[in-house]
Amino acid sequence: MKICEGAELPWLGQDLVLLPEKAIYWKQQQTLIAADVHLGKSGHFRKAGIAIPKDVAQEDLAVLSDLIAQYHPQQLIFLGDLFHSDMNTDWDWFALWRQQFPQMKIILVKGNHDIIQDSHYHELNIQTPESYRLGPFLMLHHPVTAAKLPSIEGYVLCGHIHPGVRLSGKGRQTVTLPCFTFGLKQAILPSFGRFTGRVAIRHEKDDRVFGVLQNKVIAV
Repeated sequence: MKICEGAELPWLGQDLVLLPEKAIYWKQQQTLIAADVHLGKSGHFRKAGIAIPKDVAQEDLAVLSDLIAQYHPQQLIFLGDLFHSDMNTDWDWFALWRQQFPQMKIILVKGNHDIIQDSHYHELNIQTPESYRLGPFLMLHHPVTAAKLPSIEGYVLCGHIHPGVRLSGKGRQTVTLPCFTFGLKQAILPSFGRFTGRVAIRHEKDDRVFGVLQNKVIAV
């Protein structure tokens, strides 16, 4: 059995657990938070004739199921880009997955790839707001620009850019890890989906950055 070690992060009077599965568990609200799952991306590429394994979406859903079994969240919040494209066969897998957790509240804060009509999500009892406020946090998909952050009420949790942090070794080796980045007014989550990339981003001096290893989250 794989043993994963999350990073405990007290933040704004709340207790967050940064998970190696690239999600956050918020203890006080019994809430699981994930960004950029990009279900349907593999189906989108297969539809275009590009050979992509068929089980990518199923594996991402299986990881979500394992987290739900471990933490028993009362609600699950997706910070945008839950589904990558228009409806394809991966939607059927998602609908079947949703049926396993009928009592769990699910919220999708819509992202730029969330082009499927809201009515399809509503049929699965999934809310689709443009933003969502809970406790001290304002949940969005896109990061807020530095110029606008001072006027925002609440601490922003967002995704969209698939952040990574580049680490260098003594022998000039480099590796880019997915990462959680917590700034003064905004945190950016790594992309949850397995079939997504990552981009090393510029971090501010006061940012708290946590790199994601296979089974562990580490402060960097």
